[in-house]
Formats: sequence, C-alpha cells, structure tokens
Amino acid sequence: MDTNIVFMGSPDFALPILEELHKVYPVVGVVTQPDRPSGRGRKLQTPVVKTLANHLGIPVFQPESLREKAAFSALSDFKPDLIVVAAFGQILKPDVLELPKFGCVNVHASLLPRWRGAAPIQAAILAGDARTGVTIMRMGPGLDDGPILAQRDVPLRPGTTGGELSDQLSYLGAMTLIEILPSYLKGLLAPMPQDDSLSTYAPRLQKLDGMIDLTWPAEKIVRQVLAYNPWPGSFYEVAGTRLKVHAAHAHDTFQSELGAHYIVNGLPALGTAEGLLVLEMVQPAGKKVMPGDAYLNGLVNWL
Repeated sequence: MDTNIVFMGSPDFALPILEELHKVYPVVGVVTQPDRPSGRGRKLQTPVVKTLANHLGIPVFQPESLREKAAFSALSDFKPDLIVVAAFGQILKPDVLELPKFGCVNVHASLLPRWRGAAPIQAAILAGDARTGVTIMRMGPGLDDGPILAQRDVPLRPGTTGGELSDQLSYLGAMTLIEILPSYLKGLLAPMPQDDSLSTYAPRLQKLDGMIDLTWPAEKIVRQVLAYNPWPGSFYEVAGTRLKVHAAHAHDTFQSELGAHYIVNGLPALGTAEGLLVLEMVQPAGKKVMPGDAYLNGLVNWL
C-alpha cells in the first residue's frame, strides 16, 4: 500500500505494532525518545524501538520535543499520510496532529475512556478490573480523549503481571490496528466519541510508587506487586534497608497489628489494614531473588 506512515513509540509495548505495520505499509520514519543515561553506571540506553527501526532500515528521528520548530520541520520532511502512535511519551500539539491527511492514530492499552494516561496497564491490574483491552483512537489535543475507531477486550486473569499484560495487549493492539486500517483509510469507519463522564486517569508511574503502603488491604497490595512487575517494582523498608517483593499473597486473619511482622507457613508476613501480606519471593538489597523462607533463614530476628 502506498500510504506513507510515520511511527511514534519508545518502549517494548510499541515493538509488535511497528513490526506489523512495516509488513503491510511503507513506514517512512520512526520518531522515538532520545538515548538517555540509565542504571547505576548512567550509560546511554537506546530505546528499543530505535533498535528495531535500525534493523528494519527505517530512518529514526529522536527529538527532545516536537514542540520545537526544527523538530516539526524534520517531521514534515517525512511527508506522512498517517502518524501511528504507541506509548510515545509526548503529547502531540495541533500542528503535528494536523500534519498528515489521515491524522494521528493511537494504540492505547485500555478500554477508553477507562484509564486515560501513561500507565493504563498497571492501573487496570491495581484496580482489580475483570477485563481490559486495547483502543484504537483518532488523536485530538486532549489526553487520550479522541474518538474511538475500534476496541478489543480480554479477561484480566488473576496473577497476571504488568509485564505479561503489556506483552498481551501490544500484540492485540498490533493485530487490531492492521485489521481496521484499510477501512479507516477508505473513510469507512465512523469514529465514536468517548463518554467523558466515565473517564478515569492512570498517571505516569515514578520509582517511589513501588513503596508498599501497609494501610492498604493485603489483597490490594498483592495486586500492586503484580501490576508493578517488572517496573517500578514493589518494595518495603526493613530495618532501614529496602526489601523488594517479587511475589506475595494475602492471608485472612481475625486480628493483626498494622506493620507488625508475622510468620505464616514458614514465610514472612506483614500486618496490613486488612489481612496479612505473605511474602513468597523477595530480594534483599545487593542479593538475588530468593524464596521467603530462605530470606527468613538468613535473618537474626524477624519477629
């Protein structure tokens, strides 16, 4: 097909979408975030979308911001008929939205208008949603509030982590996009406005969001451990050091003290607002991931 597409995205979620687009349409350019220092060594890390684009032979553009005139000029040089966005990380201004004749289409990892914002996958797990999915939408100047072109939903199974759900929804988003694009480009899809009264917001996550709050019920903390795996992760401070929690379950109890330490079936547990949080897999600072009972064996005193 001769519709020139520019793709915008940065994290792993965007990879299947770019791959599937490239198989069917001429992707004339990829716009992604700049290489940034990361990790303890603060070495420059390349966005995974850039790595894939280089492998596919697609030109890459990495502006600090598309608001700059030079950045918009460079984007215009691609002469896109359509811009496809998947977890790009920048809000597009009207001049960008109006640049392609078919506008800008976003692949969003929720059933809009539920969970607009940067972290819809984690928000759905944390909230205990029974179902989630993907939305293909025509982008407007607001935050994820543009009209809907298509939606596909899936059950959100208990025990699903944020990383697993991201992989599932990225492939679902890619397949849905490829399915509906021919009709969209022919003008055969009627975009459906969102009901703003039903909207919820999933803000961008920060590292400290992973701190476990024992004033929450244990069941909600278990969902947090799942939602924030692999990032930002969940952790709890024990004797002034950070203990990462990789897996946990809730244990009902008639009586427990908030923040107190317990042992349940040989595993460490913490008192929460409702029930005990039993730590199945943990990672002490500077050590590898280990079962909770092995962690207890290495302690002088837990109780």
